Amino acid sequence: MHDKKNGWLRVLALMSVLALAFISSEAGAAPLTTTLALDVKGKIAKTNDADHTVFHFSEAQLLALPAHSISTSTTWTAKSTFTGPLLADILKTVGAYGDQIEIHTLDDYTYTVPVSDSSRYGVIVAYSMNGQRLQVSDFGPLFLIYPRDQFPGELAGASADAKFVWQIKALIVK
Repeated sequence: MHDKKNGWLRVLALMSVLALAFISSEAGAAPLTTTLALDVKGKIAKTNDADHTVFHFSEAQLLALPAHSISTSTTWTAKSTFTGPLLADILKTVGAYGDQIEIHTLDDYTYTVPVSDSSRYGVIVAYSMNGQRLQVSDFGPLFLIYPRDQFPGELAGASADAKFVWQIKALIVK
């Protein structure tokens, strides 16, 4: 019986060591990066899917668009520098011809903004904040950013706050 007890203790000790090694390796691992992707559909002239209904931006395609930065505060963040492509560049890439953009998010929230906002305010679809890639846990992977601090009279209040849509997965041009 003494040998069985020692055998179980050895197995338990080995399992403990393996568990600690696993936990230690996970703690030192680099944080997971959310993959960037965006689907645009609706009133668009250019598509890249088999059914010719969607333009799917891969991470590489989004990162290849010229990056622009807006330094502004939001209701949810202190003044920060947000970086990403202009919404206008995304719309130009797909040949958008509508006047409204219905924004869809990972948590199934939907909000509509006028296409004219893209040029009027220089709105960006941000993928980073203060040089750090946005994660799902912090407004990512994509966050619609307006230059709120530059237009305090126009971009203040609840109706303006609603335009700051995060966790974006798709745009439908209407």
